[in-house]
Amino acid sequence: MEVTQTKAEGLSRTFEVKVPASELKTKLDQRIEEIRPSMRLKGFRPGKVPAAHVRKMFGRDLMGELVNKLVDETNQKALQENELRPAGQPSVRLDADMEAVIKGEADLAYHMDIDVMPEFTPADIANLEILRPVADVSDEQINEALGRIAEQNTQFEPRAKTAKAKDGDAVVIDFVGKVDGVAFEGGTAEQQSVVLGANRFIPGFEEQLVGVKTGEEKELNVTFPEDYPSAGLAGKAAVFEVKVQEVRAPKTPELDDDFAKGLGLEDLEQLKGLVKDQLKVEHDNASRSKAKRDLLDKLDDAHSFDLPPNMVEQEFAQIWQQLQTEMDAGRVSDEDKAKSEDELKEEYRKISERRVRLGLVLAEIGRIADVRITEQEVNQALIAEARQYPGQERQVVEFFQKNPNAMAQLRAPIYEDKVVDHILAAAKVTDEIVSREELFKEEDE
Repeated sequence: MEVTQTKAEGLSRTFEVKVPASELKTKLDQRIEEIRPSMRLKGFRPGKVPAAHVRKMFGRDLMGELVNKLVDETNQKALQENELRPAGQPSVRLDADMEAVIKGEADLAYHMDIDVMPEFTPADIANLEILRPVADVSDEQINEALGRIAEQNTQFEPRAKTAKAKDGDAVVIDFVGKVDGVAFEGGTAEQQSVVLGANRFIPGFEEQLVGVKTGEEKELNVTFPEDYPSAGLAGKAAVFEVKVQEVRAPKTPELDDDFAKGLGLEDLEQLKGLVKDQLKVEHDNASRSKAKRDLLDKLDDAHSFDLPPNMVEQEFAQIWQQLQTEMDAGRVSDEDKAKSEDELKEEYRKISERRVRLGLVLAEIGRIADVRITEQEVNQALIAEARQYPGQERQVVEFFQKNPNAMAQLRAPIYEDKVVDHILAAAKVTDEIVSREELFKEEDE
């Protein structure tokens, strides 16, 4: 087996690998002898199948397995002998006719291309100065949150029979929907409550109920949206024959002990405590997010080194694909729309380089500090991911368990967060008191 480095440019390495056909044959013979004792073939006693027959029947498949194994082994040997840390999976370019190699008629010869990790010393995290904005939870914020909870639990009480419905009221109706005079499937209901102004029905439906009274009958003329889920109704004009059963006025409940008990709590004070705790969690998460952003900016400014080209290219390809998807869906900013493709590529390539650089820096800091994630932490993340797909939890878990790349993507943010926490614990972090509005203010990318 010959392994020769043929190129070393920046962080890119190329190795030429040759394995003589004679060595392949020897390894094939050894493999056949390993499996012969356990083979069961018709016409032969157990474990007594001749080597020549095994080679004839299974030689091609066994040689293919050997070649794949040898490629992996020689790649590892090249990296270990040259004391290189790979930055991703190697790329193999075959020089020999693989069909001839498998038949044992040619040497195995190929080139292996690999990017290696850059050598750098991370900045001393103890000297990093990080600004962390923090905001207190005020009584006003608690009261506003309580008010939103009360609104979410709004009750509706009957209005006088002569009262006209207005925005915010709930109108209880029976209706039959027709297209071209024919009732359509799913267009009929009884005792249906419609909150005016909630925009839960097709455009124009709720608006035409403003001003109706109990007992009134009315025809509503509407047009289904072009993107309506039911293709048979999309874009079509319809008439709804409506009878108003009742008009109800909204009543926001009083914030008292009875209201809290209705939510399953002991009293209003307990509800206020829970609201305050929730607001504090929101503040803490926002503070950490801002501190992490400042930390990453400081780390980016403090490091400059060559980046593995393939890592940058893979990151850029992923970002660019996501941007293309957003552009096709019309979900990009006016600023990006005004830029040419070349300008966008230059901008997002810089973002790719930043992400790769920071990923390498965080990984090196974590390696030096021996930061590790536990199986319990991974399992918790896996359970959280599975819960996003009700009814398919088992399939989601099995997917991750069978896909190492997917599991690696699940582990990566857990590891990053632990490294960030390690840095924040060691760095010089200064808290700055700000308002809630400032704390949650969005920053430009």
